[in-house]
Amino acid sequence: MSIRARLAGLAAVAVLTVAGQAAAQTAPPDTVAAIRARGHLICGVAVNAPGFALPDSRGEFRGLDVDTCRAVAAAILGDATKVRFVPNTTVQRFPMLQSGEIDILVRNTTWSMARETQLGLAFAGINFYDGQGFMVRRSSNITSARQLDGASICVQPGTTTELNLTDYFRTNNMRFTPVVIEQAEEIRAAFVAGRCDAYTNDASSLASFRATRTTDANDFVLLPEIISKEPLGPAVRKGDWRFFDIVRWALFAQIAAEELNLNTGNVEETARTTNNPDIQRFVGRTGDLGRSMGLDNDWAVRIIRQVGNYGEMYERNITPIGIPRGVNNLWSRGGLHYAPPIR
Repeated sequence: MSIRARLAGLAAVAVLTVAGQAAAQTAPPDTVAAIRARGHLICGVAVNAPGFALPDSRGEFRGLDVDTCRAVAAAILGDATKVRFVPNTTVQRFPMLQSGEIDILVRNTTWSMARETQLGLAFAGINFYDGQGFMVRRSSNITSARQLDGASICVQPGTTTELNLTDYFRTNNMRFTPVVIEQAEEIRAAFVAGRCDAYTNDASSLASFRATRTTDANDFVLLPEIISKEPLGPAVRKGDWRFFDIVRWALFAQIAAEELNLNTGNVEETARTTNNPDIQRFVGRTGDLGRSMGLDNDWAVRIIRQVGNYGEMYERNITPIGIPRGVNNLWSRGGLHYAPPIR
């Protein structure tokens, strides 16, 4: 072999070595393996969001987002209680997910193009269809967002809410003064204290806030305008597609269970006795769908038995704060929730 050929061979080996090292450095983490090794899922949730994520009197988190996390834990670990909840602010949430400090983010977060293409995140589905609104004090006699020209508006930074607010006022040739506060409790306190004329957030969040006011809830009014689409759902890091699949199909399983009339009380009995082919696949009696994600084939039964179907989650968490199902109903009942076939 000539010296030139030897040098060419060495160069090729070097290139392959460098490429292999680069691939190893950029290989996505195995989130499922990490969850199983530590024995619990780490879920990022809102700091104080009644109906979505809020500790009860015993310090246990309750809410729609909380139950979404619990469903993933039931699928992976077989136990919906194996979750550590990490409250975070709107500013903290994305860095915490990107750095791996949390496995999954489920905290009233809007699925948007920029968040997927620029932040390296992937949204696994929609657990609540929302839209941005405005709240004012009843004493202001304001009945429409079009009357807010020149108003001061309380808003959280680093959110789609902030962007939508700017767009809405610019589009309607109106002026406003932003009162920017990061912490949810502080921004609500500022609004109640009169530091701003209006408070803007997702309509569900505004309704949740008003529901917590035990003595003066009637003092606050939600204006009729909804100025944006806010599809809220669980986000994970891009690249770890096995974990992504599990999160996505855990949510779809809860929607599909409601479609199939499976619930916490009947899923185990139905799993043993059903002749319905769709339900047989759902409960793992036929097909190998669980194993295709690295799970047991009864993964969906565990979710429904321990957490419930989507309707049960909604009734338990959102109905008490006064938000009707509306667009969050099943497609067959006039809503938007629709699960792809589990087959």
